[in-house]
Parts: sequence; C-alpha cells; structure tokens
Amino acid sequence: MSREFLRANMKPVYRWRFLTVMTLALLLVVQTAGAAPKADLWPRWEKHDPANKQKVDHSAWDAFLKKYIVAPHPSGINRVNYAAVAPEDRAALANYVKSLESVAVSGYSRAEQRAYWINFYNAKSVELILTRFPVKSIRDINISPGLFSSGPWGAKLMTVEGEKLALDDIEHRILRPIWKDNRIHYAVNCASLGCPNLQPAAYTSENTEALLEKGAREYVNHPRGVVINNGKLHVSSIYVWFQEDFGGSAEGLMEHWSKYANKVLADALKSYSGGLDHDYDWRLNAAESKPQP
Repeated sequence: MSREFLRANMKPVYRWRFLTVMTLALLLVVQTAGAAPKADLWPRWEKHDPANKQKVDHSAWDAFLKKYIVAPHPSGINRVNYAAVAPEDRAALANYVKSLESVAVSGYSRAEQRAYWINFYNAKSVELILTRFPVKSIRDINISPGLFSSGPWGAKLMTVEGEKLALDDIEHRILRPIWKDNRIHYAVNCASLGCPNLQPAAYTSENTEALLEKGAREYVNHPRGVVINNGKLHVSSIYVWFQEDFGGSAEGLMEHWSKYANKVLADALKSYSGGLDHDYDWRLNAAESKPQP
C-alpha cells in the first residue's frame, strides 16, 4: 500500500497522526546516531528467589533524602542541598552505600532487587557528587575508562557478590534488560537538572510502583520532559537516546507521552503535526538561593 494512497484515503483525524509520526520517525532515525548504551543483559544477575520475604534496609538513604532533597522546588525539579550535608551525614551515606555491597542480592525477590538497584545507583551518584563538591556537572567527574569516555558511569566503583560493577552496569545491564520497564528512566538519577526527579524517599518493594508512576507524570508534564513551544515539540534527549525502551518508534513515544500527560498537554499532542527538538541539561541538580527556571 503506497504512502500516497494512505494520504488520500485516511480520515483527517488519523492523517495528522500519520504525518506527525512519519516526521518524528525520520528525525529520530537521524538524531539517534551516537545514542546511549543499549540494554545488554548480564545474565549473572537474573537469579532471584520469589519466596524470600526478607527486606533490604534502606532507612539510612531514606533519612538522607528526607533531610537534603528540596521538594517541591519552584522550578519543578527536585534539588539536592549538597552544600548543607553535614560530615556525619556524608559518613552515614558512605556507610549505607558500602552496606549495599555486602547484600547477597541474588537471593532476594524481584521486587526487593529492583528497589535495591535503583537506590544503589542513586545513592552512589550522590556520594560521588559529595566527594567532588562543588562541581558544576556530574560529567566533570571524569573517571570512566576509555579515551573518549566522560563522567563516572563506566568506572567499576562497587563490588557485589564478588563482581565489580559500574553505574552503567546497574542501569543498562541489570535494571533495563531484566525489568524491561521504561519507567526505570524516571527512577535512576544522574544528578542533573535535565534528569527526572530524585524522589525524596528511598525505593522499597512496597512503594516502587507508586514512585515510578509519580516520576513519569512529573517528568512528562515538566518542560524539560515534553513541551510544545511556539508550535514545536521539544522533548528530553532521554526519549531519543533510549527510544528502544519506548516502543522503538515515534508512535510508541507519542503513546507513552499521552498516557502520562495532563489534559492540556495530551490535547496539544493530539493536534500536533510537526518536527521535534531535544536537549538535556547536564548542570548539577543542586539547591540554590535563586531557583533556576
């Protein structure tokens, strides 16, 4: 069936979506060059025990978040008050991160494992910032191996069950391929203004679903996530870098955004027919006296 036939015979309500999806698809193909890592399962971490009711203690991380996350923030982006973190709280955070390395996580339930890996990623990222603070961006912590690497994500900074792990391993080799849930992108936090919110509570097996939904709605409905300005759709680069997690197509992205969008944004997406811009703000998500817009 030719594209010309489709253009001529589709009802108007579908024609705009066809044109929009085709336009976005072409842009996404071009812009995905040099994208972020693909989900690449590390089979060693698939092991779990659904019968195990044991819980991992995340109370120290929860206390840290409740004390130092500024939320709500006027900008709509949760901030971390890095400058105010007391020495004893830095030590408590470091001890918590270290304690996670001693957890035999393969013996826990899937729900406990998911919360464990999300908290581990986020707590280690905050700890890294604190060891270099003040720093303008997490990308300035350039400790990843490789001539063209940047940031800390490729450095093997943790050891769990005898395996050396990098932040990239947690995100791209464990969380994304095992759970196959695009909401993971709203949970792991890279300490940047362009990133989805670092929630002011630790993830647990009981609250993870609610926090994932909350994170998705907050991000999609914030201008750094999805916005139509002056007739142009502008989105976070997350949706371009990781489009494979959002259906692998422009149509999949539209469906995802529409699912979480408020009524105003959802209506705007329905009537949209144009191109797409994307960017990402790598500035540190630090609290400040004069909030950035």
